[in-house]
Amino acid sequence: MKKLNDVILRTVTKTAVVIILTFSINLFISGHHRPGGGFIGGLAFVTAILLLFLVYDIEMVRKNIPIDFKVFAGIGVLISVFTGVGGMIAGKPFLSQAFGRVALPMFGETEMATSVLFDVGVALAVIGTSLTIIMSIGDDR
Repeated sequence: MKKLNDVILRTVTKTAVVIILTFSINLFISGHHRPGGGFIGGLAFVTAILLLFLVYDIEMVRKNIPIDFKVFAGIGVLISVFTGVGGMIAGKPFLSQAFGRVALPMFGETEMATSVLFDVGVALAVIGTSLTIIMSIGDDR
């Protein structure tokens, strides 16, 4: 198969992936007070990786990102479950959250909540599951 000269496509893709990843982080962080959170932030992250798969080929991306995304999914589910169990250990209902303010250097007084840990777990589970499904479909020839 002839290799195409797709310099413009690859250059635009690199820029688009950075923009999409930045947007996914924004969606994840804003999820506590506005629409967003772990699920949609994780899906936006997956779209950036999917764009890399389409432009650069799955095998090339796998060589550069040697991560087993099934492990990502498992770790995400465990984080989410343990966040919920943490409330039960404290004598509260499953998935009860704790909230407080912490003084952080350079950031000043910052809100901290256990719901952020739950969102991290959800994001990892979504990223891991989605990319595992996409890669398994891409491997079928």
